[in-house]
Amino acid sequence: MQKHWSKVEYLHQSVKNPNIIVKGTKSYYSNAWTENFENYVVRYLYGDAYSLQHWQPQWPIDKLYIGNCVCIGAETVILMGGNNTHRNDWFSNYPFMEKIVESYRQKGDTHIDDGVWIGMRSMILPGVHLGEGCVIAAGSIVAKDVEPYTIVGGNPAKPIKKRFEDFVIQELLALKIYDRSDEELDRIQAALCSDDLNLLKKELNQLK
Repeated sequence: MQKHWSKVEYLHQSVKNPNIIVKGTKSYYSNAWTENFENYVVRYLYGDAYSLQHWQPQWPIDKLYIGNCVCIGAETVILMGGNNTHRNDWFSNYPFMEKIVESYRQKGDTHIDDGVWIGMRSMILPGVHLGEGCVIAAGSIVAKDVEPYTIVGGNPAKPIKKRFEDFVIQELLALKIYDRSDEELDRIQAALCSDDLNLLKKELNQLK
């Protein structure tokens, strides 16, 4: 298939690494200018064809969890834990193979929650949790967790503003919108594509 900026890669169709867990069918990567999601975006994660064939894990493998309706911009990089062997508390931070197991420090799983939008050329560092509905400005380097429905940007990424008032954010989280099936999400598109909280509640109640 010829690549074009108007076409995207749906992750549930392309991801093969067992350590990448994708929820739903709507999350995508804008791959028009790069290789696919696994080959370009995700770095240092055991579970690709080469690592499965040539290596035995020496430590617990961190996982990448991706929610539904996640939008990942072109040339994003998600760093995982496979290279966490550079020890700044040692005199040398070089990863000598004889000390590789001892040098490893686990960062933990990376979570990209439902409805997150990651701007192009952003970098997500290992073990970060991106909360529901947050926005990562283009070119940001995210080293810390991001609160739900918060816009962050910069290097290192810092909060710019919240998308909605606190009480609205709490209600959105309580509604658990993205626990609905993809078919149900399609049925409430009109409410999702608005800022009318009462309409959203009404549409969700009608699904019951």
